[in-house]
Amino acid sequence: MIDLRSDTVTKPSPAMLEAMMRAEVGDDVFGEDPSVLALERKAADLLGAEEGIFCPSGTMTNQIGINVLSNPYEEIICYQGAHIYRYEGGGIAGTSGLSFRLLEGNRGRLSAREIEENINPEDIYYPKSTVIELENTVNKSGGCYYTLNEIKRIYILAQQHGLKMHLDGARLFNALAETGEDPNDYGQYFDTISICLSKGLGAPVGSVLVGHKKWITKARRVRKFMGGGMRQAGYLAAAGLYALENNIDRLKEDHIRAKALGEVLSKCKFIKAVNPVDTNIVIGQLKEGIKMADILAQLKKKGLLAVPMSTMEIRFVTHLDFNDKNLTQAIKILKDFS
Repeated sequence: MIDLRSDTVTKPSPAMLEAMMRAEVGDDVFGEDPSVLALERKAADLLGAEEGIFCPSGTMTNQIGINVLSNPYEEIICYQGAHIYRYEGGGIAGTSGLSFRLLEGNRGRLSAREIEENINPEDIYYPKSTVIELENTVNKSGGCYYTLNEIKRIYILAQQHGLKMHLDGARLFNALAETGEDPNDYGQYFDTISICLSKGLGAPVGSVLVGHKKWITKARRVRKFMGGGMRQAGYLAAAGLYALENNIDRLKEDHIRAKALGEVLSKCKFIKAVNPVDTNIVIGQLKEGIKMADILAQLKKKGLLAVPMSTMEIRFVTHLDFNDKNLTQAIKILKDFS
């Protein structure tokens, strides 16, 4: 079975497992796990931030990052298809008490102009606009990405209006594989950044939130009441360290395979069009009258797994466990539908 439902389905490589087995561990809630401390330092330094905090999931790092930057009854500005809005169980409403200002963007990428037009005035009738959230790459829009120049313009606007900046960088390194930009330049533009280790980087568990020291200090308290304090977490942190040190440079391979997959998918008889393939996410739009459940069942029967992104959009995600041999097999399966 070729599993392209997500890049979260990868298994640790033998080398990653070996790193986990060799990990030095301690009690992380006491701040005494050397492997966790090393991962947090590595992630912060990599992204030009002051400190980091290791958490079980990207949902938790997003929720914590936004929580520490805001107060109840305020408003967060983000893309209408943002992961924090659609796929995190309504957590921001419950945990942080925020309302959303949802923007359309350009394939999910917000511009400084669009954001400025949606910042609330200082008026008791409106929630206070407090946080701008960007997602890079944009999952719902097929893995498209921001450039640093675009982000800089939004940052300047945020500074002018006194707004904070949070980045959902679950697949940030996929974006950087295409732009060639230095990850170290990101820390200057965001108060908090969430990166996921268990997607394209291939770790089994975990995300890291990095940012200014004052926010990460506050984040440790929030992680605790969310139940994210782990004990001998160094075994997991060691996998994350291995991922950051060994699995970033190869991400471009996933993008090349995704483009090849997208080209074949566009010729399938059940597909109306394929969204631009920018990184490792391929989204195809079904033709009218085609039932998603039928297509997914037929693909599964032939040995290929995908997921729906909506009632009429099917998604495939390439990853480090999907090699050229698998690509050849997947292409053959899709061509059966051509």
